[in-house]
Amino acid sequence: MPAEDWKAAYARLRAAHLSAVRASLEDHVARLAWPRERIERYQAERLRSLLGFARERSPFHSARMADVDPTTATVDDLARLPVMVKQEAQDEWDRIVTSPGIDRAGAERVLAEQRWFSYTPARHQVFSSGGSSGVRGVYVWDWEQFVTLACLAWRWQVRAERASGSPVRRARLVVLEAGEPPHASTPLFDVATGPSASTVVIPASAPFDRVLEAVAEARPTHLVGYASVIGRLARAASAGSLDIGPVRVSTNSEPLTKEDRKAIDTAWGAPVHNLWGSTEIGVQAVGCGLGDGLHVCEDEVILERVDPAGRPVGPDEPAVRTLATGLAGRTFPFIRYDLGDEVTLLPGRCECGSAMLRVGDIAGRRDDDFRYGERTVPASAFRHVLGTDPLISEYQVRQTAGGADVLVVGAPDVSAVSAALVSSLRSYGLAHPEIDLRPVDRIPRNAATGKLKRFIPLSD
Repeated sequence: MPAEDWKAAYARLRAAHLSAVRASLEDHVARLAWPRERIERYQAERLRSLLGFARERSPFHSARMADVDPTTATVDDLARLPVMVKQEAQDEWDRIVTSPGIDRAGAERVLAEQRWFSYTPARHQVFSSGGSSGVRGVYVWDWEQFVTLACLAWRWQVRAERASGSPVRRARLVVLEAGEPPHASTPLFDVATGPSASTVVIPASAPFDRVLEAVAEARPTHLVGYASVIGRLARAASAGSLDIGPVRVSTNSEPLTKEDRKAIDTAWGAPVHNLWGSTEIGVQAVGCGLGDGLHVCEDEVILERVDPAGRPVGPDEPAVRTLATGLAGRTFPFIRYDLGDEVTLLPGRCECGSAMLRVGDIAGRRDDDFRYGERTVPASAFRHVLGTDPLISEYQVRQTAGGADVLVVGAPDVSAVSAALVSSLRSYGLAHPEIDLRPVDRIPRNAATGKLKRFIPLSD
């Protein structure tokens, strides 16, 4: 079937999916005004529902929950479960998934055969991503899960638009994401939240001059996309190279630096809704556009800040990592999943009035980015290529003076992957990037922690 036919078939079912999102947005916007007691009561019931379902349908989670009664479980009881890590999630895929209609092999076939984003006969969506850890992951979202995640991603913006008193009548959203399969970012953020809104998707990995031209032509009223790309667009606008006036900006997928936030404010003075998410959980926290930090999506996500042994720590105590339980994920449950990011809770109530807890802007792994003189190449330039190749299971990137040495575990097409990396780095201003890619049997990990440093700058 021609690629255009694939897109048309996908678009027809997606239209129904987006109608379901818009129908659910009213409920999700209303939740932002819930008092603490209602948030906690709703969260506890959602947790019991998830644990009960996962114990009955997932052999992996059933074994983990031997000592927990889902019918009476509380958030504190999660500490009795072992931590779930990414490599384990991928190794145990068929024991984790709860739907009899799909297994890992079937998910891989969907990824291999789809010429565009698609739905399985059971209305699942399948995605692949390297994520920040470098271990390739395959993920499946069900119909209702996407509805929930899209509402979490967009409800703060909808609430703010209504509160402004002057919502944009003919909104045009420019989406700067992966732009094509297998990443989940484009389906999640390419969402017109109102009947008069339209969207334009521009691949963030395209050469920047093309991105700049496409954004100028689209003349967006709203921008959403990778933080580093939007920051660069803001600097171009301040320099007079881009004439647009977005009234609202949403950033995601990368840490939003103070420099990029300042550039956005200088260029447009628009409210910024920063989002912290992952393909596994979906959306963990979103900024309201008024107060500091990001509001945790407590009605659909439970976050635990933990010490090295996986024990929860208090709000004022230091934590080494964050565990997440996604309450909307039933087809492939992630329960006490190690996100890797370290977060800090912010004290007090936000000026927006919401009682949902806040975390500070996620510093994430911005130190994974490489600097070549005056140019910065984000880690996503490598992740976009290496993390989605089904023949690469793990990778490590070591910066060199003119490019990078790359180790991969697997059997990819070395020439094709190297060429893709060269193209990716050129889009960030490196005229002649040098890539040395080498397949290996294994990549050594830190002997003390068992962790693998994925991106090693020249300074190391």
